[in-house]
Order: sequence, then structure tokens, then C-alpha cells
Amino acid sequence: MKIREKIRTVPNWPIKGVMFRDITTLIQDPEGLKEVCDAFYNRYKDMAIDKIVGIDARGFIFGAVLAYKMGIGFVPVRKKGKLPYKTIEAAYTLEYGESVVEMHEDAISPGEKILIMDDLIATGGTISAAIELVEKLGGEIVELAFVIDLPDLKGREKIGNHKMFALTEFEGE
Repeated sequence: MKIREKIRTVPNWPIKGVMFRDITTLIQDPEGLKEVCDAFYNRYKDMAIDKIVGIDARGFIFGAVLAYKMGIGFVPVRKKGKLPYKTIEAAYTLEYGESVVEMHEDAISPGEKILIMDDLIATGGTISAAIELVEKLGGEIVELAFVIDLPDLKGREKIGNHKMFALTEFEGE
């Protein structure tokens, strides 16, 4: 099965001109979900990673599964106001708005090796904010992992020298 074929494209959502890449069709398919989770596990199982940071909300799906399979901790990066303890925050701009994400201030210890996961990289705003949070706490980012890369939106330009991995991409569509 090809992961890309299981991803639905929804034109003009949430606003006109946006081609939304909907992973719900991928994750509701048992073989699709298994293929994605296995691909990430096979890539990262032998790397020195202490924790996985998953970005609200779809990054939780793959990040939590991978953390479980690897026997390591999972750290959520949530939208502002959703975490119950003391937090640090970072603001960012999306292709269709602005937002703030937070992480618990005690979620990562200095020197811990971190993998950050989300469903896709578009303009790079959300991942840049997550990188800022991890680095603010002294985490060392091993790699950034995504199911989908949208290279036309130039998100890679915002991640600096961090290594990035994506299972598939939608270019020029």
C-alpha cells in the first residue's frame, strides 16, 4: 500500500485556496495506520532518543504510538490553555492564522535526545514553535518527523539545520 494514496485532499478547507491533506482516511484504515507506525518505528528504533514530542493534535497519534513501541516518554505540545501545570510558550503563524503552543516547563531535561513528530510540515510555523520550546528546555533535537511534507509551502526553510524526515510529499498540488 502507498501511504500517499490513503490521504484525502479536501480543496478550499479551512479557507479558500487551501488544499487540506486529511490523514483521517489514512489512520482509519488498519493497514494504513500500521504501515505509517511501522515505518517510523523502523527508522527510529535504533537511534538514541529519550523522548518524543508530539504536536497537537495529529502529532499525538504517531508520537504516542512510537513512544510506546520504543519504551520512552511522550511529551505533548498543546494549544495555549490546554495544559494543567506551569508551561512555557511559543507563538507562530500558520498559512491561515496565528496561534500559540505550550509545553510543561518540566517536560524535558537538559541534554535529553528528542524526536519531534507531527502529521505534516507546511509553512513551518508549528514545528518552529515546537523546536523553540524543546531548545528552551535544553533538549537536543535528533530529527523532525512527519507523515507529509508540503515542500511548496517552504516549511523546511524555518527549521534551520535540523534533520527532517517525511514519509511522503505533495508537491505543486
